[in-house]
Amino acid sequence: MPLHPKPKAWERATVRTTISPMTQSPAPPRKALSDIMDPSWARALEPVEPVIRRMGDFLRQEHAQGHATLPSSGNIFRAFQLPVSNVKILIVGQDPYPTPGHPVGLSFCVAPDVDPIPGSLRNIYKELMDDVHVPAPPNGDLTPWVEQGVMLLNRSLTVRAGAPNSHQSKGWEQVTEQAIRTLDSRTDRQGQPLPLVAILWGRNAQSLEPLLPHAEIIKSAHPSPLSASRGFFGSRPFSRANAYLEQQGAAPVNWDLSQGHQG
Repeated sequence: MPLHPKPKAWERATVRTTISPMTQSPAPPRKALSDIMDPSWARALEPVEPVIRRMGDFLRQEHAQGHATLPSSGNIFRAFQLPVSNVKILIVGQDPYPTPGHPVGLSFCVAPDVDPIPGSLRNIYKELMDDVHVPAPPNGDLTPWVEQGVMLLNRSLTVRAGAPNSHQSKGWEQVTEQAIRTLDSRTDRQGQPLPLVAILWGRNAQSLEPLLPHAEIIKSAHPSPLSASRGFFGSRPFSRANAYLEQQGAAPVNWDLSQGHQG
């Protein structure tokens, strides 16, 4: 399904902060979860709603101290626009890109106009082309994957601009781990687990494996330029994920990004 709804009123509103709007993304205002994510996720994340509120306060404190944070407030929960029931593949990232203009709220994804694309994404594309023999993607937009049921989720949903890992262990992990447990616990009408492939790149993501006892796990080294040659290249995650989905009677993902959005 298309994941480009009209901006909600709170996304268009101006939020007051002490930081210049030229350098700062304001923290999300205090709104109901159903106003900032798909209703299915709003229900699933109710147990950690107090944590989400505290993280909003934390971001406001960051801004009051003069720190810009990423991504923009309207994109912090973008991964949760994909309904719970639509998720077939989960790709876990660590935290958003710390470069202003790069993070869009989906792990590894950047806006179409970002050039050059980040090194990790370049390596993902190299493996993608070697694995499933698709043309070179034209840009770093992974939205066509999301529209087919691929959830691109960072463990930490925000980062201080220019400071990788700066918002780790501040509280976001409680939220994203609740999301991952939700995906793993889904069942069909007969009580059988719904098909789910979890692609876990690097040790940070692989530490989540105990939360995914019913999922098909595909893991390897991280696609970062520092580690891709130590097991990421040649791991064939895309064809392996589709093979599992087809085995379970689910539709495979068209990984070809050369044609843009799939509808």
